[in-house]
Amino acid sequence: WLRTAVSVDREGWATWGFVKMPDYLWGIFLAEQGPERLIGFGDHAGSVAWQTVPGEYLVALLRLVITQGDTEPASVEQQRLLGRTAPSLFDLRGLYQVNVEEARHLWALAYLALRYFGPRGREEAEGLLERRSGGERPRILGAFNQPINTWLDYFMFTMFTDRDGKFQLDALSQSGFDPLARTCRFMLTEEAHHLWIGATGVERVVRRSAELHKQTDGNVRSARGIDLATIQKHINLWFSLSLDLFGGEDSSNAAAFFGNSLKGRYSELKTDWHHNDERYPDKTVMEGAHVIEEVRDGRIVGNKEVQLRRAMNALLVGHYRRECERLVEQWNREIDDVFGERRPDLHLKLPSDRFHRHQGIYQTVFADPDGNILSREVWEARRDEWLPNPADEEYVKGVEAEQQTLESGKVANWISPPSSGRWKGAMGKNPPPEGQPYVIL
Repeated sequence: WLRTAVSVDREGWATWGFVKMPDYLWGIFLAEQGPERLIGFGDHAGSVAWQTVPGEYLVALLRLVITQGDTEPASVEQQRLLGRTAPSLFDLRGLYQVNVEEARHLWALAYLALRYFGPRGREEAEGLLERRSGGERPRILGAFNQPINTWLDYFMFTMFTDRDGKFQLDALSQSGFDPLARTCRFMLTEEAHHLWIGATGVERVVRRSAELHKQTDGNVRSARGIDLATIQKHINLWFSLSLDLFGGEDSSNAAAFFGNSLKGRYSELKTDWHHNDERYPDKTVMEGAHVIEEVRDGRIVGNKEVQLRRAMNALLVGHYRRECERLVEQWNREIDDVFGERRPDLHLKLPSDRFHRHQGIYQTVFADPDGNILSREVWEARRDEWLPNPADEEYVKGVEAEQQTLESGKVANWISPPSSGRWKGAMGKNPPPEGQPYVIL
C-alpha cells in the first residue's frame, strides 16, 4: 500500500489516501490558489504574486523549474536496482514510496514547463525525459549522476542530497511566480518523508554498527556488519557532493534570482529580512555584506566580504550544515547509548566545507576532512582514507546482497529495526485500518 494525495488546501498540506501500488496515479497537484498572495522579498516585495510568467523572467524561471525537475527522476534512476538487496520489507516499501513521489515531482514540474512556458517549455520538458542519470546524456547536477549501488548510499542520499532539495524547494516555494511557489509547497510535504527515511536509516545503521563494535571488540566486519569508519567515509562523500548542489558562495545568479523575486531564502517569509536594500532601512537583520573565504591558486589567503545578495547560496549552506550537524549529533547519541557512556573516539562528524568540492570557491582546493590544506599529491595518496574506495564498496554490496530479506518482521543483521513499535504491523498484508493514523513507511 502506498499513500497518495487526494486533495490539497491553500497551505499546501495534503489529505492522504491509500492505494495498492498498481493503482497509484500521477496526479498533478498544486497547493490551492489563495485569493491573493503578496511577494515577500526582493525588488518586487509587496506586489501581488504573478499567475503568469513575466516575459523578462521567462528564461530565468524556466531554468529554475527545469534544474529542479531534472533532479526528481534522477534519484529514481539511481535507486532503481536497490530492491534486489533490501534489508527488510519495511525498507523496500519506503523505497517504493520515495520513488513514486519523486517521479510525481517530475511530472508536476514538467507540467509547469508545458503549461506556462510555451514552445520553449515543451522543448525543455522533453529534455527532462531524454536525460539519464550517469548516461550519455547525464543529469544536470553532479550528485544526480553518482551511482547508488548500496542501501548505505541510498540512506546517505536521502539524508544529505534530498535535504539539499528541501532547502531549494523552500526557497522556491516563496517565488513571485505563484504556480511554482504552490507546486513546491506541496512537494515539501512529501520531501519531509524522504528526509525521515534518510536520517533514521543512517541512524539504524550507526546503532547496529555500534552494537557489533561492542560485541566484537571493534572488528565489525567479522560479524558482517558495516563499521563506523566506512559510515564516516560515506558521510564525507555525500555531504560534500550535496554541498556542491547549492552553487557558488559568491553568485551573480543567486543575486539575480533573489533581487528579481524569483527565489528566496530558507524560511524567508518567517523573517523580517525580506528586502536587504537601502530603500528599506528598517530591515537591518540581514543587511550589508557576508564574509566568505578568499581562495587563490588553491590556497586560502584570508576572508572577503561579498554583497549579501550574491551570498544567498552561502546563507542556504549555513542553514543546511546546522541542520545536518544536529542529526549527526543524534547518531552519536545512539553510539553513546549502546556503550552506556560517551565515546567521542567513535563519534561521526561532518567534513569541512573545503573538503572534496567541485563547485564554488573551494573547487581548486585540496583539503582533508578537517579542512587542512594539502598538496594535490598528498590528497590523492590519502583519498582512500576519507572516501569510499572500491574495496569498501564491494564489501558493503556483498554484505547487503547476502543478507537481503523480504520476510515480514525480519531485518538484515547490518541494520537495526526501526524504533517504532508498530513497524511489524505496518509490514503486514492488510491496508491501514479505517480512520487510523498511517504508519509512515
